[in-house]
Amino acid sequence: MARNGGDSLDPRARIGAVRIAVADLDRAVDFYERAIGLSTLGSAEGVARLGPEGGSAILELEPDPGAPQRPPGSTGLFHFAILVPSRADLAAALRRVSDAGWRFTGASDHLVSEALYLNDPEHNGIEIYRDRPREQWDYDSGQVRMATIPLDLDAVMADLGDADPSAPMPAQTTMGHVHLNVSDLETTEEFYAGGLGLDVTVRGYPGALFMSAGGYHHHIGANTWAGEGAPRPPVGALGLRSFEIVTPEGEECDSTDPSGNRVRVVRR
Repeated sequence: MARNGGDSLDPRARIGAVRIAVADLDRAVDFYERAIGLSTLGSAEGVARLGPEGGSAILELEPDPGAPQRPPGSTGLFHFAILVPSRADLAAALRRVSDAGWRFTGASDHLVSEALYLNDPEHNGIEIYRDRPREQWDYDSGQVRMATIPLDLDAVMADLGDADPSAPMPAQTTMGHVHLNVSDLETTEEFYAGGLGLDVTVRGYPGALFMSAGGYHHHIGANTWAGEGAPRPPVGALGLRSFEIVTPEGEECDSTDPSGNRVRVVRR
């Protein structure tokens, strides 16, 4: 690891592009354009780069039709989370996914955010969410208060307003956070907090740990819900290949966490 342990990550750091390997690139691109509302912004060496129209790439799809499947109960991606600017944009996302004939796997109010959940055609987990303003966040003993309660979908849709569900996601859409299946929370904390310099924001959530830069509720989520000591997937398996933490200043590094998840700290 290139960073110096104990140094805090720049508070302006954020999540950049997430790269996943897919067996059927055309099907994946069609899904992310039609159901999610991302646009193909370009490609390099066969990797499709997608993001909001007029914005930056937040998702990279790497074709690997011969790759093995990621086994259930292994470490890797729990979900990546696409952050939209407003509740109206969340309502548009809800309508867009439904109009594309795709089903959600859940919808939750996390107190700091409102979130929709679904899987892509190759079972990669996706969250689409909007944040509540920071002044509405509550804290317990210095940690962000989060929960998982049912989301009032009717109230969300009531805020659709003039938002057009058939339009692409707005240019301000970003990759808000990444949530990982890990084998052990203690070594995960040592890597991301002790090594990369993220701050722990929530420690008391059952079987999970949340970390961030700059006081955000979380840029990285980690859980052992696949089982304590969960094994890594086969080398080169479909699913998560890497994700970026983008920082305006500081050291760059390319490393792998104790559960086999590759993270790239890049200066941009």
